[in-house]
Formats: sequence, structure tokens, C-alpha cells
Amino acid sequence: GPGAALAALRRAVGREGTVVVPSFTPENSDTSPHYRARVRGLDAGAREAVRSSMPPFDPVLTPAPSMGALAETVRTAVGARRSGHPQTSFAALGPRAAELLAGHRPDCHLGEDSPLARLYEADAGILLLGTGFDTCTAFHLGEYRRPGPPLRRYRCVVAPRGVRQWWEYEDVALDDGDFAALGAAFEESAGPGDVTTAPIGSAPCRRVRLRAAVDFATEWLTDHRQSGS
Repeated sequence: GPGAALAALRRAVGREGTVVVPSFTPENSDTSPHYRARVRGLDAGAREAVRSSMPPFDPVLTPAPSMGALAETVRTAVGARRSGHPQTSFAALGPRAAELLAGHRPDCHLGEDSPLARLYEADAGILLLGTGFDTCTAFHLGEYRRPGPPLRRYRCVVAPRGVRQWWEYEDVALDDGDFAALGAAFEESAGPGDVTTAPIGSAPCRRVRLRAAVDFATEWLTDHRQSGS
């Protein structure tokens, strides 16, 4: 189960290592694909009822059900930390948790003021367990680093000083639609040690150097996406 998986990860990284997972919360936003799927086919009144029922983000209490059982096991573990972004927070467990999660600006999902940039600086490794490059969160940092990334408006529910309210902000328009192709190109051209593969049970598993993945993504996205799109 997820508890055993976390225990195995902690043994693998050792006492000096830190396990970091995404603890994203698209459930409290009306600009997320999750929301659009949830209200598809509903009339205006039903959509407003969904919006009104959304609880505000709380870094301690808000679950991240769409991130899977392992991520939730890390988030709820004794001693775990969580960054404060109301949409794309990260949870971490280990001696560098506070350092890696510090300074996650609420108007920066996955860019230079997010834990992804701190993980890049730390030369972290990525574990893709039972999933492919189409869900590789680190590629998003390349979206920020390519020239002229498009921007869009986002909106979510927060509760500063305990008062529930909608908060709107502008950030890079995140798009993982071409990440599978990006990942295939990266894996094909990866240098020694950048990608290692091994099955864990029946699940495919890749260990990836985050820094190599982000550097490749930045160049690939610059070449394959038009500026401003």
C-alpha cells in the first residue's frame, strides 16, 4: 500500500534525503479542468451551487485527492510540511522539507518562486511510478523558462484571516497536452544517468534527473511551441 511505498522511498533516499510530492487542489477553483468536467452539462444554478460549496484552501487541512494515495500519505505524515499555494502546493517529508517548500508565491504555480525551482537547484531526482512523462510536473518549469510564455487568469477559493473569498491572479498558462511527446524526445536523447527504468511489480518506473528534464523541456518547448501560445 501507500504506507509501504513511502517507507521504501524513505529508505531509498536515506536519512539525509527528502521526499517531495505534488499536493495540488484543483477542486477549489472554477478555472481548472477539474471544475469544467464537474459542471459539464449543469445549468447555471447548479454550477453556482458547486462554486458556493467549494471550501477554501487550508494548507494543513485541505486534502489533495486527485494526487493519489501516496501523495496523501506524505501530506498527512507526522512531520510533513506543505507549501502555501492554494492550487499547486507541494508536500515534503525529510530534513530539507522546509527549505525546499519555502517561498512558494501564491501567484506562481510552478515557476521560479515555486518548489520546482528549489528542487532544480538541489539537483533532485524524479520518480515516475506507474505513470508516464505526460504527468511529469517538472516539465512545467520549462514552460516558465521558455521565451514569451502565454499568461492567463486563474481563480480559486481562499480564506485569509478566516474569511472565505474568491481570489483571482495571473500566471503562465499551464499546458501538459504535449508532455507525452516531449517526454519521448527527452528519453530518446537523454544522457547517461538522466533516465533509468525498472519495473516495480507490474508498474513501470522511471528515475529522472529533474535538472536534465527541465533543461531539455525548456529547449524543446521553445522549439515546438510558438511564442505566446
